Amino acid sequence: MVHLQDEGFRVTTKHVADLTEVKRTAGVPRALEACHTAIVNGYVIEGHVPADVIRRFLKERPEGVAGLAVAGMPIGSPGMEQGSRKDPYDVVAFDRNGATKVYERR
Repeated sequence: MVHLQDEGFRVTTKHVADLTEVKRTAGVPRALEACHTAIVNGYVIEGHVPADVIRRFLKERPEGVAGLAVAGMPIGSPGMEQGSRKDPYDVVAFDRNGATKVYERR
């Protein structure tokens, strides 16, 4: 959340006891579930998606895409910094039917 705030996004935090229902309602595929779920301009952002990728995605508004996800907590993704170490990871686009495709590799 801090990453997005630092990048100029207005963030409203809602603490819920169980994110499973939030993720199901938002249409996040189980394989892409992570620790954070956000709704940004009607799109789902799951996990540690970098702010610059979110901005580009919001400009492009790809047809049929429900959101973006970074599964797990890869080292070097926003909020998971560990010095200069950066593990490669994919930012994955998904639709409401659960179909996925790599949107960007980091």
